[in-house]
Amino acid sequence: MTKKILKPRKSGYTFADYFKLNLETEEVVAHFDYSFESAHCRLPQTKVAPARLADLRGRIDESLPFINLSNEVARREFLISPVLLEVVSQTHAKISAEYPLEVELNLKGTLDYFLRAKNLLPVIEAKNADLQRGFTQLAVELIALDKWITDKSRTLYGAISIGDVWRFGVLDRRKKLITQDLKLYPVPDALEGLLSVLIAILKQADPAGSRKNGGKK
Repeated sequence: MTKKILKPRKSGYTFADYFKLNLETEEVVAHFDYSFESAHCRLPQTKVAPARLADLRGRIDESLPFINLSNEVARREFLISPVLLEVVSQTHAKISAEYPLEVELNLKGTLDYFLRAKNLLPVIEAKNADLQRGFTQLAVELIALDKWITDKSRTLYGAISIGDVWRFGVLDRRKKLITQDLKLYPVPDALEGLLSVLIAILKQADPAGSRKNGGKK
């Protein structure tokens, strides 16, 4: 029997509420009959234009010493947004900020960023620079998208960022399994790898996410 972790609310729970609950990701997704693991994901990748990469890295390198990373607005405006704008430039994806989504009473709220091309990609900024709680919120958003979209794609991807570090999540829709990628992408050191994955996710028809020798957290 699934443990009831949510107290009844007439207004329900928003995506942001799951961040505040401070519960294990596994407990939260189990409430919706999904499972969770942490593993090394084999994410799709593509080549990144060297000139564009060098320009973006240069701008981030120059500005990073002057950015207050404890300030969420600064992280969003000066670190996350430039990366996403470069992805949009190379994929022609549509991007929305604070995208409203309501699937059911306890699956609703706004996606910090929502990118749409051949695939969908929610990106959230982890509040208080807390990647783990932020991933719980991302996992719930992936569940909401799984219930919301009607196409037959097997895999959904999401990303979470605290500005200078990114992490990916993968939802296998058939298995109802959410995998937290163990790999972190620090910016600007891993900028090429980060862009490579973000661009590939959006451009491929249905990238087949898989995992390599990972276990449950």
